Amino acid sequence: MHVDIVPVGDLDRGVKREASTALRSIYDCEVSVHDQQNIPDGSYDSSREQYRAEEFIDLAKRVGSGGKNIAITPNDLFYHRRNYVFGLAYLGGSGSVISTYRLHTSSDGGFSQRSAEDIFSDRVRKEVVHEVGHTVGLEHCDNKFCVMNFSPTVREVDQKNESLCGSCQRDAL
Repeated sequence: MHVDIVPVGDLDRGVKREASTALRSIYDCEVSVHDQQNIPDGSYDSSREQYRAEEFIDLAKRVGSGGKNIAITPNDLFYHRRNYVFGLAYLGGSGSVISTYRLHTSSDGGFSQRSAEDIFSDRVRKEVVHEVGHTVGLEHCDNKFCVMNFSPTVREVDQKNESLCGSCQRDAL
Protein backbone atom coordinates (compact mmCIF):
# COMPACT_ATOMS: atom_id res chain seq x y z
CA MET A 1 0.00 0.00 0.00
CA HIS A 2 1.14 3.54 -0.77
CA VAL A 3 -0.17 6.44 1.33
CA ASP A 4 0.34 10.00 0.13
CA ILE A 5 0.20 12.71 2.79
CA VAL A 6 -1.33 15.88 1.35
CA PRO A 7 -0.53 18.94 3.49
CA VAL A 8 -3.29 21.57 3.22
CA GLY A 9 -2.46 25.05 4.45
CA ASP A 10 0.59 25.90 6.53
CA LEU A 11 1.50 22.57 8.10
CA ASP A 12 4.47 22.13 10.41
CA ARG A 13 7.23 19.84 9.11
CA GLY A 14 7.14 17.85 12.37
CA VAL A 15 3.49 16.92 11.78
CA LYS A 16 4.37 15.44 8.39
CA ARG A 17 7.25 13.51 9.96
CA GLU A 18 5.08 12.09 12.78
CA ALA A 19 2.36 11.09 10.32
CA SER A 20 4.85 9.34 8.02
CA THR A 21 6.48 7.49 10.90
CA ALA A 22 3.17 6.25 12.30
CA LEU A 23 1.84 5.05 8.95
CA ARG A 24 5.04 3.17 8.13
CA SER A 25 5.13 1.61 11.58
CA ILE A 26 1.51 0.45 11.79
CA TYR A 27 0.70 -0.39 8.17
CA ASP A 28 4.20 -1.23 6.88
CA CYS A 29 3.45 0.87 3.83
CA GLU A 30 5.18 3.24 1.47
CA VAL A 31 4.57 6.89 2.42
CA SER A 32 5.13 10.01 0.36
CA VAL A 33 4.50 13.66 1.16
CA HIS A 34 2.79 15.70 -1.52
CA ASP A 35 3.43 19.38 -2.21
CA GLN A 36 1.47 21.73 0.03
CA GLN A 37 -2.02 22.50 -1.24
CA ASN A 38 -4.26 25.51 -0.75
CA ILE A 39 -7.44 25.24 1.28
CA PRO A 40 -10.22 23.97 -1.01
CA ASP A 41 -12.42 26.69 -2.51
CA GLY A 42 -15.88 26.76 -0.98
CA SER A 43 -14.90 24.68 2.06
CA TYR A 44 -15.23 27.49 4.61
CA ASP A 45 -18.57 27.89 6.40
CA SER A 46 -18.62 31.45 7.73
CA SER A 47 -21.62 30.78 10.01
CA ARG A 48 -19.58 28.13 11.84
CA GLU A 49 -16.12 29.61 11.27
CA GLN A 50 -14.96 26.10 10.32
CA TYR A 51 -14.16 24.11 7.21
CA ARG A 52 -16.12 21.20 5.70
CA ALA A 53 -14.05 18.03 6.21
CA GLU A 54 -15.40 16.31 3.11
CA GLU A 55 -13.93 19.03 0.87
CA PHE A 56 -10.45 18.14 2.18
CA ILE A 57 -11.07 14.44 1.48
CA ASP A 58 -12.05 15.30 -2.10
CA LEU A 59 -8.85 17.33 -2.46
CA ALA A 60 -6.70 14.47 -1.12
CA LYS A 61 -8.32 11.99 -3.52
CA ARG A 62 -7.93 14.37 -6.46
CA VAL A 63 -4.27 15.35 -6.01
CA GLY A 64 -2.82 12.47 -3.97
CA SER A 65 -0.62 9.95 -5.72
CA GLY A 66 -1.20 6.99 -3.39
CA GLY A 67 -3.75 4.24 -3.30
CA LYS A 68 -4.69 5.93 -0.01
CA ASN A 69 -4.34 9.68 0.45
CA ILE A 70 -4.68 11.70 3.64
CA ALA A 71 -5.00 15.45 3.83
CA ILE A 72 -3.56 17.00 6.97
CA THR A 73 -4.50 20.55 7.90
CA PRO A 74 -4.14 22.91 10.84
CA ASN A 75 -7.65 24.24 10.13
CA ASP A 76 -10.72 23.48 12.26
CA LEU A 77 -13.00 20.91 10.55
CA PHE A 78 -16.61 19.84 10.94
CA TYR A 79 -18.82 17.22 9.36
CA HIS A 80 -22.60 17.61 9.10
CA ARG A 81 -24.05 18.29 12.54
CA ARG A 82 -20.94 17.50 14.58
CA ASN A 83 -19.38 20.46 16.39
CA TYR A 84 -15.97 19.42 15.12
CA VAL A 85 -14.00 16.39 13.95
CA PHE A 86 -10.37 15.42 14.46
CA GLY A 87 -10.58 13.57 11.19
CA LEU A 88 -12.85 11.92 8.67
CA ALA A 89 -12.62 9.03 6.22
CA TYR A 90 -15.05 6.92 4.24
CA LEU A 91 -14.91 3.19 4.84
CA GLY A 92 -12.87 1.60 2.06
CA GLY A 93 -12.33 4.94 0.31
CA SER A 94 -9.09 6.34 -1.04
CA GLY A 95 -9.14 9.68 0.77
CA SER A 96 -9.20 10.89 4.35
CA VAL A 97 -8.35 13.97 6.41
CA ILE A 98 -7.17 14.95 9.86
CA SER A 99 -7.07 18.36 11.50
CA THR A 100 -4.42 19.26 14.05
CA TYR A 101 -6.47 22.26 15.23
CA ARG A 102 -8.04 20.61 18.29
CA LEU A 103 -5.17 18.25 19.02
CA HIS A 104 -3.15 21.03 20.67
CA THR A 105 -3.34 21.34 24.41
CA SER A 106 -0.94 21.82 27.28
CA SER A 107 -2.21 18.76 29.14
CA ASP A 108 -3.32 15.21 28.54
CA GLY A 109 -5.62 15.24 31.55
CA GLY A 110 -2.99 14.06 33.99
CA PHE A 111 -2.01 10.79 32.29
CA SER A 112 1.67 11.66 32.26
CA GLN A 113 4.26 14.32 32.93
CA ARG A 114 5.20 14.57 29.26
CA SER A 115 5.52 17.81 27.35
CA ALA A 116 2.66 19.29 25.39
CA GLU A 117 4.73 18.76 22.22
CA ASP A 118 5.08 15.01 22.90
CA ILE A 119 1.36 14.69 23.66
CA PHE A 120 0.48 16.55 20.45
CA SER A 121 2.78 14.28 18.41
CA ASP A 122 1.09 11.19 19.88
CA ARG A 123 -2.34 12.55 18.96
CA VAL A 124 -1.28 13.27 15.38
CA ARG A 125 0.07 9.73 14.96
CA LYS A 126 -3.08 8.17 16.43
CA GLU A 127 -5.45 10.20 14.28
CA VAL A 128 -3.55 9.51 11.06
CA VAL A 129 -3.48 5.77 11.78
CA HIS A 130 -7.18 5.87 12.72
CA GLU A 131 -8.38 7.62 9.55
CA VAL A 132 -6.23 5.57 7.18
CA GLY A 133 -7.58 2.52 9.04
CA HIS A 134 -11.07 3.44 7.87
CA THR A 135 -9.85 3.62 4.27
CA VAL A 136 -8.53 0.06 4.53
CA GLY A 137 -11.95 -1.07 5.74
CA LEU A 138 -11.65 -0.89 9.52
CA GLU A 139 -14.69 0.27 11.45
CA HIS A 140 -14.70 1.70 14.97
CA CYS A 141 -13.50 -0.81 17.55
CA ASP A 142 -15.03 -1.45 20.98
CA ASN A 143 -11.58 -1.94 22.54
CA LYS A 144 -10.92 1.42 24.24
CA PHE A 145 -7.16 0.96 23.84
CA CYS A 146 -7.27 0.23 20.10
CA VAL A 147 -6.40 3.13 17.82
CA MET A 148 -9.65 2.41 15.92
CA ASN A 149 -11.76 3.20 19.00
CA PHE A 150 -14.08 6.18 18.42
CA SER A 151 -12.57 9.10 20.33
CA PRO A 152 -14.61 12.33 20.26
CA THR A 153 -12.41 14.11 22.85
CA VAL A 154 -8.66 14.53 23.22
CA ARG A 155 -8.85 12.80 26.59
CA GLU A 156 -10.15 9.67 24.84
CA VAL A 157 -7.49 9.99 22.14
CA ASP A 158 -4.87 10.14 24.90
CA GLN A 159 -6.20 6.97 26.54
CA LYS A 160 -5.91 4.74 23.48
CA ASN A 161 -2.77 3.21 22.02
CA GLU A 162 -1.23 4.12 18.67
CA SER A 163 -1.54 0.51 17.49
CA LEU A 164 -4.31 -1.74 16.21
CA CYS A 165 -5.70 -4.42 18.52
CA GLY A 166 -5.37 -8.04 17.42
CA SER A 167 -8.83 -8.13 15.83
CA CYS A 168 -8.25 -4.94 13.85
CA GLN A 169 -4.79 -6.13 12.77
CA ARG A 170 -6.35 -9.30 11.31
CA ASP A 171 -9.11 -7.29 9.60
CA ALA A 172 -6.60 -4.85 8.09
CA LEU A 173 -4.72 -7.58 6.21
